[in-house]
Amino acid sequence: MHKAKKIRPLVKRMGSEIQDDFLSKLSPAVDTATGAFILLIAILSIFGNSVVLLVAAKKSSQLKPPELLTVNLAITDFCSAVTMYPLAVGSAWKHTWLGGDSSCKYYGFMDFFFGIASIGTLTVMAIVRFLVTSTTQNYGRRINRNIISAAIALVWLYALIWAVLPLVGLGLYGPEPFGISCTLAWSELYSSANSMSFIVASFILCTLLPTVIIATCYTGIAWKLHKAYHEIHNNQQVIISVKIDRKITQMAVLVSLGFIGCWAPYATVSFWSIFNSNTQIPPVVSLLLCLFAKSSTVYNPIIYYTFSTTFQREAKKCLWCCDKKVHSSTIQDLPLRPQAATWPAWDNVQSLSIFNANQSPIRQHKNQDKTTIHLPSNISECDSFH
Repeated sequence: MHKAKKIRPLVKRMGSEIQDDFLSKLSPAVDTATGAFILLIAILSIFGNSVVLLVAAKKSSQLKPPELLTVNLAITDFCSAVTMYPLAVGSAWKHTWLGGDSSCKYYGFMDFFFGIASIGTLTVMAIVRFLVTSTTQNYGRRINRNIISAAIALVWLYALIWAVLPLVGLGLYGPEPFGISCTLAWSELYSSANSMSFIVASFILCTLLPTVIIATCYTGIAWKLHKAYHEIHNNQQVIISVKIDRKITQMAVLVSLGFIGCWAPYATVSFWSIFNSNTQIPPVVSLLLCLFAKSSTVYNPIIYYTFSTTFQREAKKCLWCCDKKVHSSTIQDLPLRPQAATWPAWDNVQSLSIFNANQSPIRQHKNQDKTTIHLPSNISECDSFH
């Protein structure tokens, strides 16, 4: 039984009601601070993801297929900041949503579209890394550029289908409870059976299921690395190799947690508001959850820069046009592709480290009943995390 609350029909709203919906429910000081925060997030996101894309463009001929997923994730974050945040900043500083219902639908569409594309990309990343890291079968040679490109295309198509549905009547885009942002009109969707089915299905298929898949994949990877570490504890070089691979996995997990951790509180409260009056949620609380979710576009470049010295080096070259001789005494002779890579047939598949960096030196081959582990001639080749 739904709690009693005012039901607004899913039809075109007119007159002062539109103005009331799009007026800020916050104080002018809070609006000003909100606009400043979103502007900062936009600048950091555009800057950080632009660096990722510049490095990708510079190394485009050397990118391995799974690294296209990293590039795709940077594209979704960059596009989110460019297409959405300027409108949010202007609305916050104007203390009312700019553009009315049309711009609200545009903003809600972009938010939903790029959000699904991001979590879809993270899901494919987790599956690829699980298949390569957690199996002895020769998946590496099968995961080529065509397969990754097809997966990326399916991610974008999947996101587009879900984002278009509210525009054709299955669901609704509307203002947030605090008035100066737009998203799915969660609190209004319970009044329509079709819209209710849409919101439940989207929550399960676009949020819950991808999160479960990501968690399952990385749990399996962690278990595999844990077993490998204990099985080869008598070989110091291989122990170092497993630790490196574990750090690569940690980077991939952090990328996923950065997105899911930012959006989970917002999605949970939004889903809760379907069955309860959103007036029970203070506008400031709704605002903070929204801002926390928007900040997810900033973290990935920071994670890459922290974990990958190769990315640090290439980013600095892109930003400051450093001469090739800079740091030559320590890094110019390091290969972009170590002699050996992480798990089976890793010559064709790279871990989720960025741009041929931080590859694990472990490679397993099965020769009938005998398994051998090959290491690079110099373990320092893989010291990107050190």
